[in-house]
Amino acid sequence: MISRSHKQALLSVLVATVLGGVVVADAVAQSRSADRSGERRNRGSNKPEVLYPEATREEPKAKSSSKMGGKLQKLFSAYNKQEFEETRTLADEIIANATANDYDKAVANQLASQAAYNLDDNAGAKQYLQQAITLNQLDNNGHYQALLMLAQLQLQDEQYDEGLANLDKYFAESKSNKPEELVIKGQALYQTEKYAEAIPVLKAAIAASSEPKDSWNQLLMASYAEAGQTAEAVKEAEALVARNPADKKSQINLASMYMQADQMDKAAAVMDQLRAAGQLTEEREYKQLYSIYANTENKEKDVIAVINEGLGKGILKPDYNVYLALAQSYYYSDQVPQAIEAWQKAAPLSSNGETYLNLARVLHAEGRIPEAKQAARDALAKGGLKNPADANKIINLK
Repeated sequence: MISRSHKQALLSVLVATVLGGVVVADAVAQSRSADRSGERRNRGSNKPEVLYPEATREEPKAKSSSKMGGKLQKLFSAYNKQEFEETRTLADEIIANATANDYDKAVANQLASQAAYNLDDNAGAKQYLQQAITLNQLDNNGHYQALLMLAQLQLQDEQYDEGLANLDKYFAESKSNKPEELVIKGQALYQTEKYAEAIPVLKAAIAASSEPKDSWNQLLMASYAEAGQTAEAVKEAEALVARNPADKKSQINLASMYMQADQMDKAAAVMDQLRAAGQLTEEREYKQLYSIYANTENKEKDVIAVINEGLGKGILKPDYNVYLALAQSYYYSDQVPQAIEAWQKAAPLSSNGETYLNLARVLHAEGRIPEAKQAARDALAKGGLKNPADANKIINLK
């Protein structure tokens, strides 16, 4: 399984939030269509791009009320100057104005949502966006961009059911198949542990993009792994490495996928290549490599070499698990004195007396009786033994 911290790392680099720039530009164009200078600016090539040509929603023919023209101009001016507090104040005045029609209020809510977002008020932004959507007066560009942004903010705030429902509504009505938007849904499904559902969405996003981001492929790989489709996860990891052979992160992910597929020899080969190139620089990387060898037959000498190298470089911390793995590898490769030395370092760091008791048994087998008795006493003192009688037997040896 992919760890929670790994999930968060993946998710943190996947999708940038839509800030609604297109929404604002389109709203400005609509609101200014009534004034002559606005009409000149919006003729010909300056006409807003139709973002959703296949949308099922019939676009409203709404216009601003004549009484709100000046107030809307002030609102747009404040927003364009990035005066977000003022933008929000002016928008709230329009929303509360009895002479404002639904279109005026929809546009005011739209701009207020952008202002609230820029003021780090996600709750306020969501409220304004929902009101703009409910009023149903914006053109399709503005309406669907507002719906998409609302869904993203809900997902950011871990309102997964609401966010996914709005994403489904967005895709169903807008007919958008933009890869960067499909990835948002794939990410949300992954985050809610709906891995099997995330896979086809992510595949569609990658297929629809001329240059899919590596982070999308990493998310697809992780989804395959979590869904138990290990073979597919391995293929995806191999493809990532083929595209970016110099990327250490991709190599380590590939090694992890090989481990999950129980292909320890391949996992070891990947990590050893990194080790030979001097690219193993973090403790977890050395631990991953010695763990691969520890789970492979007849690789005790490799475990020893990796651990000693990591300790020598100061990358591996001399903790209980490191010394225990070292002791076991020495013991099973018939290097008993070195195994005893490693167990002597591991035992004081253990949470119970079992390691001391194992040390006592090995010392006894080697004929080092006084040391074996002391290790057995230390085992009892440490506590937590499954069979304290075993320690007493060694202590009572004649």
